[in-house]
Amino acid sequence: MKVAVLDFGKTNSKLFVFGQDGRILDERRTQPRWTRQGGFSVLDEAALHGWALGAVTEVVESHGVEGVMVSGHGCTFALVDDAALTHPILDYEQEPPAEIAARIDRRIPDFAETFSPRLPLGFNYGRHMLWLQEVDPDAFAAAKSILGYPQYWSWRLGGRPVSEVSYLGCHSHLWAPRKRDFSSLVDAEGWRGQMPAFARAGTVIGERQLGGAARPIAIHNGVHDSNAALHAYRRQELGRLTVVSTGTWVVVLNPDCPLDVLDRDRDMLVNVDVDGGPVPTIRFMGGREFAAISGGWQGAIPHGAVQQAIDAGIMALPSFAPGGPMPDRPGQLVGRTPDAAERAAAALLYVALMVDLCLDLIHSQDTVIVDGGLNTGGLLAGLLAELRPGQAFLQGATLEGSATGAAALAFESVGRDFAAETPEPVQATRFTGFAGYRNVWRDRVAGQDAAVKTARGAR
Repeated sequence: MKVAVLDFGKTNSKLFVFGQDGRILDERRTQPRWTRQGGFSVLDEAALHGWALGAVTEVVESHGVEGVMVSGHGCTFALVDDAALTHPILDYEQEPPAEIAARIDRRIPDFAETFSPRLPLGFNYGRHMLWLQEVDPDAFAAAKSILGYPQYWSWRLGGRPVSEVSYLGCHSHLWAPRKRDFSSLVDAEGWRGQMPAFARAGTVIGERQLGGAARPIAIHNGVHDSNAALHAYRRQELGRLTVVSTGTWVVVLNPDCPLDVLDRDRDMLVNVDVDGGPVPTIRFMGGREFAAISGGWQGAIPHGAVQQAIDAGIMALPSFAPGGPMPDRPGQLVGRTPDAAERAAAALLYVALMVDLCLDLIHSQDTVIVDGGLNTGGLLAGLLAELRPGQAFLQGATLEGSATGAAALAFESVGRDFAAETPEPVQATRFTGFAGYRNVWRDRVAGQDAAVKTARGAR
């Protein structure tokens, strides 16, 4: 059996073909496009659908793929009737007008109920739902179903409309993790009747005939991407672990962190796993910040440039994107003017130091698995292992933990084995002066914290 996984990220969308041995047999890539329409930034859904349908058709014909599964980024919803969207899909990186924000933010449930911190833009997609409902109530009235982003694509490719708990439970304001039910916002706005029945991630929810296949392929219910990465490693029975899933977002998930330590002001929240269990989480927009700090660096970073950045005290201070554990600060690069490689090194050191801080805040003490595209070449994991010698570090055998976890869910749902590769031990880097560099960075961040608190107090 072979399964195609469509991994829809905010920056990159990918298709992977998985065999039952866990190997990736083929892949395709594109970038989603966002356009302006009706005063909103919205997804060019037709272009992305055309790419996805074409890519799936190709691998059905060339590899005999028998099913298609979806993994999707968070913060995004779709309103659909029986046949189509009733409004284009909103880009989560846009802020409602101030007068609308003032009204809708009063209706958001408390953190103690949803464990969704109040975040800017559409980082809580319930907030964007309130915005769209105010601006275009007809789109809501016409919608038969409100779907999470992965569920939209599973439906668009031929499945039935369903809800899925890992997506609804992802800092949406729509879910109450302790009750394992929709939040008070859903009932207050009358949305419960538009939420389809639940199906577990990976469940077959439809079939579709594609290409020259002898029989229809199965359409599997999609999953939130970081929760898919968590599932990929949990199913291997590796013991207590923290997963660091990297991409546009760096998402740090520690299922063993006590809920009462979560700080709503530091982008700490509860995600929900594919079986509805709470997963304490902290995150920041690490991939976006790396690109901003590095000037769009691509490829490997020379180890010599890392040492030069440490020696020269070239460092980035938060934050270079909205959200994260240290919001309300303008990011800055300090030290002498770096060359291009040193700038990229400072960007990766910044990501490592932010993850290190996040691991402290999320009370991580056990094995840490580093996964995703920011760990190309293993350098990020090696830096973290050097910073935290008291913890064991592993890294994914591939960089595609989200897609691997999604594939595992699809295979498991039809009773097939799936033998994903075991994560590999990480060799710690050995950079001279790195501990001192971390201490200076933390002292400067603490100084930023004090300045921000003073400014808030003066308002």
